[in-house]
Amino acid sequence: MRANGNNSISDQPVIGVTMGDAGGIGPEIIVKALVDPVVRRAAKFVIFGLNEQLCYAADAAEIEPFWGRHQHEKISREYPFKVVVADYDECSVPSWVNSPSKLAGETSIRFCRDAIEAARHGIIDAVVTAPISKESWKLAGSEWPGHTEMFAACCKSPRKAMMFTAGPLKLALATIHEALFEVRHKFTIGCVFEPIDLLNDALKEYFGIDNPKIGIAALNPHAGENGQFGDEEQRIITPAILLAQHQGINCLGPYPADTLFLRAAQGEFDAVVAMYHDQGMIPVKLLGFQRAVNITIGIPIIRTSPAHGTAFDIAGRNMADPSSIKAALITAVNMAKIKKNLECRIGN
Repeated sequence: MRANGNNSISDQPVIGVTMGDAGGIGPEIIVKALVDPVVRRAAKFVIFGLNEQLCYAADAAEIEPFWGRHQHEKISREYPFKVVVADYDECSVPSWVNSPSKLAGETSIRFCRDAIEAARHGIIDAVVTAPISKESWKLAGSEWPGHTEMFAACCKSPRKAMMFTAGPLKLALATIHEALFEVRHKFTIGCVFEPIDLLNDALKEYFGIDNPKIGIAALNPHAGENGQFGDEEQRIITPAILLAQHQGINCLGPYPADTLFLRAAQGEFDAVVAMYHDQGMIPVKLLGFQRAVNITIGIPIIRTSPAHGTAFDIAGRNMADPSSIKAALITAVNMAKIKKNLECRIGN
């Protein structure tokens, strides 16, 4: 079997895929995404998950299993398959459990831990995570609320940010999973500067943009109107922008959010930094719900995921759309290739 061009499959990126919550749509969207020959041609794939659940999903979708199977204790870069399941056959989550559970939380945490270690040791070149249930993780006693925090902790990365791509739009969030009225207590110059800095690096390292132009969103309506509707723009956001500019980052703002995302989608900016979760996620999902990708930046490994959840309500019913995880898989492949090419240029 040959890859695109003249390279053998042994030269292709190896992408790890964590199955996510066994009771959610993770198994289904993984099977549906990887059965696509366009996706399979792009890389080799190692699924950290339960072979039994993947087979159930394939059977429901009338798809013949197309993957090899191996013990998860012996994860390797040299599997002779385009797709292989690193099977956790000592675990068993009933296929009819389509709701948060302690067992599903424990297994999905194990998938992530092992994928992170494989990425850190160069066995895989990137990790794509299928959706987990934060409630399942809580039931399992997880010390992390979700993927982003877990990856940062396991990679010992003091800085992290959530980045999203959706069609023409790329953005990062200044604050993540904070109650809206609690944002004020976490809103500092540092929390605004950090995603600007990390986004600038990510656009260069993973997207090949040499001098990114980043638009910074205001927090308040009309960018505060010189303090009439809040002074966070003057006290916090503008100083963060000036600090970033002093370090050579091409960033501008703060701009009213109701126009900034449109300007970015039309190509005026390479990316945007949004101040709080829904300020950024509404335009992302409006512009590209079925192709939106979540990327963790600030960590030394590549991690992408679909920008949706476990969808317990349709799990096991062969109704899930794999478009977002397909986009996450292709994004991870492209990021791995650009990173490798950059490392080769630096090495030479």
